[in-house]
Amino acid sequence: MSKKVLIIDTSILCVWLKVPGMETCGTKDSPITFEYVNSKIEAEAKSGRTTFVLPIASIIETGNHITHIKRGDKKTSVIEFANILTDAADEKSPWAAFSEQSTLWKPEKLKELAQNWSKNALVGKGQSIGDASIVEVAKYYAEKRFEVEIFTGDYGLKSYEPPKKSFPIPRRRQ
Repeated sequence: MSKKVLIIDTSILCVWLKVPGMETCGTKDSPITFEYVNSKIEAEAKSGRTTFVLPIASIIETGNHITHIKRGDKKTSVIEFANILTDAADEKSPWAAFSEQSTLWKPEKLKELAQNWSKNALVGKGQSIGDASIVEVAKYYAEKRFEVEIFTGDYGLKSYEPPKKSFPIPRRRQ
């Protein structure tokens, strides 16, 4: 059984945290609700094979959305998000340690990100720098032979998800 990473995008994180004004994502015809997000996250955690990954873009964007809450329960969102960040920092299962992504922020990788993002931004794909960095996180884990799922309500970002690959079982395990 292969290991899986679930890369959690801002849209999903905001729904899961019930950030006021961001309680759903997706499309009008196919909204993604807290109930769906919560049940998927619980099922993935229970599977024992999925690691949750918080890209830096999701951390910054979600924190910004929470900071700008004007109505509703800001305190609960702040506390719950701070707990998630602490669990990720401590690599508390099922969270991946944030430091795992540190190689993506080295000069050569930042140059690669800048080049890839600028090409997409100039040809009208409209990909944000945050989404471009999430794509790099997905590629990073795919190269490490993980099954990668970008959990997002943004179908444009979802389209960059690496294809699912099956890896041969080494002979010694057959």
